[in-house]
Amino acid sequence: MASGYQLMSAHAQILWALFLIAVIVFVTRGRPVADLAARAPAPEVNRAELLVMVAYAIVAQVVGVGLGRLVGIYPVSLHFPGTVFGISTQVSVRDVYAWVAYNFVVYAVIPYAAFRARGYSNEALSLKSSDRRADLLLIGIVLVLESAFELTFDHGIFALGGHQLLVGAAATFIIYFLGTSLPIMVFIYAILLPRYLKLTGSVVTTVILGGVTYAALHLFEAWTLWNSPTHIVLSLIFLMFQYFGPGMVKSVLTIRSGNAWVHVWAYHSIAPHVWLDTPLIVLIFRIT
Repeated sequence: MASGYQLMSAHAQILWALFLIAVIVFVTRGRPVADLAARAPAPEVNRAELLVMVAYAIVAQVVGVGLGRLVGIYPVSLHFPGTVFGISTQVSVRDVYAWVAYNFVVYAVIPYAAFRARGYSNEALSLKSSDRRADLLLIGIVLVLESAFELTFDHGIFALGGHQLLVGAAATFIIYFLGTSLPIMVFIYAILLPRYLKLTGSVVTTVILGGVTYAALHLFEAWTLWNSPTHIVLSLIFLMFQYFGPGMVKSVLTIRSGNAWVHVWAYHSIAPHVWLDTPLIVLIFRIT
């Protein structure tokens, strides 16, 4: 399932995430930090909402496994098959549509609508900027750094023709924006993160929980295997190596800016997904 190169890449991912966290803290050092805990409800309600969200996530992932087997051969997870590690069988356009529709509705639309119906404003869900200029500066710096990092190690997008690049990049942005960026933003960073902070009272613990949750929501990636103790252990190790660091970076971006949108533009939709996954989308949709 994993090669030495992939293991080295996973280690580099963790180190790079720690570097980005240091950069984010430095860039936002003079900026007032939003009180995300104040956006969460009273402790009793907070715990109840967390339990409901955890149960909902478990059911959503199990149903995603079943749906994926129904429409194709891979489970529906928060990353499309072939996104991080390669897969042995090509997926279809139908798989793409099913993946986008399921994740967008289940992890973004339903949770957002439910919490808005409970009376939470966009500000309470960290979906409103308190300082657009500072947010844009933070987005620009992180986006440039992450783009340089990703494109240094993966040159697949440079092999595409002009039309493939133009159409493929636009399609990739839309597909991954709806299929993973928005779902992750709403589910973890708009809803769960303030409640983690309210529950723990610790920024460090909240950042760690954000990283663990991000990894946990990718349990059934196409490259994970659950058919033996060895495969289970290796899958869990690589899940943590691959997603724990980025999940923490997204947490720090949200906490330091008070705006869950920041990580979408700085560290998700464009870098890495457009840079790394455009060749995959070009292949699936046969863009020439």
